[in-house]
Amino acid sequence: MLRLVVWFLANVLYRLRIEGSDQIPKQGAAVLVCNHMSFVDWMVIAAGVRRPVRFIMDHSFAKGPVTRFVLKQAKVILIASAKENPGLLRSAFEKAAEELSAGNVVCIFPEGTITRHGKLNPFKPGVEKMVRDTPVPVIPMALCGLWGSIFSREGGRAIVKRPTRFWSRVKLKIGTPVAAEQVTAELLQQRVAELWDET
Repeated sequence: MLRLVVWFLANVLYRLRIEGSDQIPKQGAAVLVCNHMSFVDWMVIAAGVRRPVRFIMDHSFAKGPVTRFVLKQAKVILIASAKENPGLLRSAFEKAAEELSAGNVVCIFPEGTITRHGKLNPFKPGVEKMVRDTPVPVIPMALCGLWGSIFSREGGRAIVKRPTRFWSRVKLKIGTPVAAEQVTAELLQQRVAELWDET
C-alpha cells in the first residue's frame, strides 16, 4: 500500500520516466547508489524501481511522530556520522547487511547530503564497506530534473519557498551494475556523473 501511495504521489508531482530498469535484477540483493538532489529523491526512486527498496537516510529526517511512523513502515535504515552517533552508524551498517543477506535491495545516497549547488558532492566510502562486508552488485543511478523544484535547495531552503513549476519532467537513469570487488567511491561517482551528463 505504501509503495502504491508513493508511486501515485511521484506521478502526480512529476512526469516520471525510467531508463535502464532492466539493469536491476528481478531477484537477489543489490545496492543502489544515486545522486541526492532533493527531499523527494527516495520517493521518485521508490516509484521507479519495481522491487521494494530499503533506503538508508540520515536520522535527521525522522523528526515528528508521523514521519517516524512512515519511515518505520517503509523499513528505512537511519544513519548518522561517526562523529555524531557512532552507535547509530554501526547499527545502520548491520541492518543494511541483514537486508542484503536476505536478498533485498538497499539504496544509499553516497554524497551524504542534499546538494546545495546542483552539482555532485564527493561520494563517501560507506558503500565500499557495505559491499566489502556483504559482496553484492552496486547499481549506479542518476536523478535528472529535480534541481530547481520546490523540494531542492536551489535558491535557499527547500519546501518553504514559492513553487515555480509543476508536473516537471523527471528521469531516473539506471546504469550497468558494478561488481563488488571493483567498487570504489570514486568509480561510483564517475558512473553516476556519466549518467547525469547524458541528459
